[in-house]
Amino acid sequence: MSEPNAIIRIENLEKSFITKKNTVTALRDINLTIREGEIFGIIGMSGAGKSTLVRCINYLERPTKGKVFFNGLDMSKLSRRELEKTRQSIGMIFQQFNLLMQRTTIGNICFPLEIAGVPKEEARKRAYELLELVGLKEKDKAYPSELSGGQKQRVAIARALANNPKVLLCDEATSALDPKTTRSILALLKDINARMGITIVVITHEMRVIEEICTSVAIIDDSRIAETGRVDSIFTRPQTAAARKLVFPDGENQAKYIGSRCCRIVFEGNSSFEPVVANMILACHAPVNIMFADTKDIDGKAFGQIVVQLPEDTLTANKMIAYLQEQGLTAEEVQL
Repeated sequence: MSEPNAIIRIENLEKSFITKKNTVTALRDINLTIREGEIFGIIGMSGAGKSTLVRCINYLERPTKGKVFFNGLDMSKLSRRELEKTRQSIGMIFQQFNLLMQRTTIGNICFPLEIAGVPKEEARKRAYELLELVGLKEKDKAYPSELSGGQKQRVAIARALANNPKVLLCDEATSALDPKTTRSILALLKDINARMGITIVVITHEMRVIEEICTSVAIIDDSRIAETGRVDSIFTRPQTAAARKLVFPDGENQAKYIGSRCCRIVFEGNSSFEPVVANMILACHAPVNIMFADTKDIDGKAFGQIVVQLPEDTLTANKMIAYLQEQGLTAEEVQL
């Protein structure tokens, strides 16, 4: 049964590739719903299957098993012509921009419109509108070789918007950019989503990208969906090892803490680490060791986390956890 406002629905998807020696399964039992108008993140480590999944969404790769529904249409049942027409409603931007080097910025943006059969003058008018939208109106006659990485990606975004798509797929769109440029591109995507209502799917291996722009996220681990939900919920209460690895900073270096009782405290809004921890120490008459702490901005809301090593005394440790929970904080015992 389809969910209300679902623009992309994936059911029991599997994708395998046959090589000379064996069969490699890139995706297993993928079930996912992306709702109209949201910014949805798909995150995983290199080789997890993210890029294969995004190519299955627009049927550049045909799934081995399962179904992909776009705007209520079963992609597997579309004719070649119907599929090409449907793909016009799915814009795509890439890590390496994929601009035509022999064309100006206006020429690049006009290209998909030419393929769609849009009259030349109408196409140029639309291209100039989009170039203004992405803040590059003065670069209309520039060639890709004359643009910075961030400017190239802005042109690529304008090109992806040319046919008024319902969905924008971003496959590692900021991985080749420096942090400052990444923030500006993410801000642009967020503005496009707010102004135009376009659903955006962000494929990335960087948790900071998910935290900055996405409302919901699916975590891919070993070719499967490990966990899915709202970004703030997964940050607050990660349920799987794959999610905890992304949420905890320097997760790969935490093995030395195995065996210690630790408590993770999550702060929302304007909560501060120091008074809560200090008051807990005073109330329970025992010190704690701070393992790490950080703050994040998730969908415009401030979040923080701190992990403390609890005292060896069981009663005191339990008292501390109870104290934190009484303050209305998310406080859970974790194994690091």
